[in-house]
Amino acid sequence: MIGKIAGTLKEKSLAGMLLISLAGCSMAAQAATYTMYRDAGCGCCLKWAAHAEQGLNAIVKAENVPDINMVKDLHGVPVALRACHTMIVEGYVIEGHVPAEAILKLLKEKPEDVLGLAVPGMPMGSPGMEHPTMKQPYQVIAFGPKGQRIFASYN
Repeated sequence: MIGKIAGTLKEKSLAGMLLISLAGCSMAAQAATYTMYRDAGCGCCLKWAAHAEQGLNAIVKAENVPDINMVKDLHGVPVALRACHTMIVEGYVIEGHVPAEAILKLLKEKPEDVLGLAVPGMPMGSPGMEHPTMKQPYQVIAFGPKGQRIFASYN
């Protein structure tokens, strides 16, 4: 009888430890949350946010701001690289329709001389600007204190 009770307690202990470890893994796998600042009148921003959520395994919270240029000024986005929305990801500025794969590359490499990535304007075919028949080649530009450089190109 005592052996049977000890065996049951041991099984319950193992089950409890398993549940605790699964809970820990579950919390570690939860998606990060990023805030995207946008003008309320822009529709493509929400399409890009859906792309970013899927590609980054993140939750993108859209925050409408009355003066989007103020946000860009505060985060050091060069005027020539500005687009319709701005998001901060792990300390980096993501400006415009930057593909999730370029953001993942940035987060993996963590270049110290880069403040952020930008896709200037709103090129057709970029994430959030998909079109069934039109697609423009575009570049993702890295920017920071040492200037600007091409980070990735898309056709």
